Amino acid sequence: MTKTRTFTIVGGGQSGLQLACGLLAAGHQVEVVQNRTAEDIAKGRVMSSQCMFDIALQNERDLGLDFWGETCPTVDSINFTVPAPDGSGNKAIEWNGKLDKPAQSVDQRVKIPFWMGEFERRGGRMTIHDAGIEDLEGYAKASDLVIVAAGKGEIAKMFERDAERSAFDKPQRALALTYVTGMAARPDHSAVNFNLIPGVGEYFTFPALTTTGPCDIMVFEGLPGGPMDCWKDATTPEAHLEKSKWVIDTFLPWEAERCRDIALTDDNGRLAGAFAPTVRKPIGRLPSGATVLGLADAVCLNDPITGQGSNNASKAAKCYLDAILAHGDRPFDDAFKQATFEAYWNYAQFVVGWTNALLLPPPPHVLNIMGSAQAYPDLARRIANGFNNPLDFFPWFAVPEEADAYLEKLAA
Repeated sequence: MTKTRTFTIVGGGQSGLQLACGLLAAGHQVEVVQNRTAEDIAKGRVMSSQCMFDIALQNERDLGLDFWGETCPTVDSINFTVPAPDGSGNKAIEWNGKLDKPAQSVDQRVKIPFWMGEFERRGGRMTIHDAGIEDLEGYAKASDLVIVAAGKGEIAKMFERDAERSAFDKPQRALALTYVTGMAARPDHSAVNFNLIPGVGEYFTFPALTTTGPCDIMVFEGLPGGPMDCWKDATTPEAHLEKSKWVIDTFLPWEAERCRDIALTDDNGRLAGAFAPTVRKPIGRLPSGATVLGLADAVCLNDPITGQGSNNASKAAKCYLDAILAHGDRPFDDAFKQATFEAYWNYAQFVVGWTNALLLPPPPHVLNIMGSAQAYPDLARRIANGFNNPLDFFPWFAVPEEADAYLEKLAA
């Protein structure tokens, strides 16, 4: 029987609260330090698009944290479109791949406040405080292990950028989110409708559940300096919605068709910004010499182009939980901290590689794959399900010779 241990988790988002509930279930003492109250989060701005695929959703189900399985709309497929380059409003490429099991997106303003309450109901200690370095010193003295799952602020800067693992040092996309009601449903079944506009950026949309009920989330990824890098002046809810409509009216007439009657879900159902995708070293060292372990976005931050953010957070939390429980009564030294991150990196490196590749102009073999999926339904389905398990993209999606061999096999 392992003894009860004490954990402090700074940052109560997807990864922090999921890990906290897993540790509680194993009989440990857990404090979560969060800089906003449940009410602040529920009434604040949207934070992400958080489309979660089945493996990540299963991690929640396993911990009894799935409270929206019946009420949240499902995402049943991935639909991929490239407009014709001649500006005719036609499509050069289009295919649809069914997901083996549905995905779902629950607004974090719905999920996180409820999880915070659930964590306390299960016996966890929730502290609302904007923790700094001095606080971490106190937590380190009082806890067997301190985990930092907060991606912003003073404490996030403790984790040094890993230059070898970080492909970029500046933002690769101008990002915006628009949560809307009134979007016409696509025929057949729901999808992540993903549109790649060469030289402009990407736009995708999918159904979700927000504070006001079912909605659709519009995600804009504009190339810096391009026409979709257009959010700086859209500072009011009305201007943000108008800019969203302008983008799809201008570049994606078939998407505009679905958006004739859209309205914002609420004034806070919008977000715009940019960040550099970054991998950091997982051990943060405090002035006293004590160390803390970084989790999820604090140490491995991806661009949302592949929709992996919340999935990564869930999988990182599961990986850390497994490592902690397998560690028994031994001390959580730096060797443990490094090994725990490396176990997660064994998975995450593939997600990072795939995501970063999609931020660059696609090489010929990727264009060939994406075009060929129109002709081969099995390929479309495999690409779609790769969003659930990105490991399945390797090596055939990454290596030109492997791509050619795979496509030849499909053709035969």
